[in-house]
Amino acid sequence: MTEEAILAGCLNNDQVAQRELYLKYSPKMLSVCYRFAHNREDAEDMLQEGFIKVYTQIHTFQSKGAFEGWIRRIMVHTCINHLKKNKKFNESMDLIHATGAQVREESVPSIVQAKQVVECIRVLPLGYRTVLNLYAIEGYSHKEIAEILEIEESTSRSQYTRAKQMLEDILVKKNIIQKSRAKAAGWFG
Repeated sequence: MTEEAILAGCLNNDQVAQRELYLKYSPKMLSVCYRFAHNREDAEDMLQEGFIKVYTQIHTFQSKGAFEGWIRRIMVHTCINHLKKNKKFNESMDLIHATGAQVREESVPSIVQAKQVVECIRVLPLGYRTVLNLYAIEGYSHKEIAEILEIEESTSRSQYTRAKQMLEDILVKKNIIQKSRAKAAGWFG
């Protein structure tokens, strides 16, 4: 079934098309949810809730961007709302405001396997992990993150800076990278 056929079927509440949509996108979207969730069960709950939103809001998709990107955005917002609703985010958010934190754009080194990095990110405190995911992986600005999470922009920057440092420490501790190589390459600022 083509993406266009799936979309058309879902607009008509066709269960076969809805199943195809789920089968096509659920593996990728589960990995998105897993990065935000405390455990696999929470990720699966977020995924199910996200797909319900996709099905009920599919009529709002305007074909101006990628359909997968539209689904991904719904999943990210579902994850954030799930964390807020269950008060898991606010309880773990470090609200110390850093003033003038300098954040440089770097990517995780390509030599590090994505799976290893994801597992290391999952060790981060929830507040750090959430901001790191939104900024470095999902591409939101600190201003957007502040609005989504209802925090100050400086808190988002602070959380991101601390998350990068903690992630570097974890990667070094697990011998995934060497501290001297990470600093020399400027991977973590």
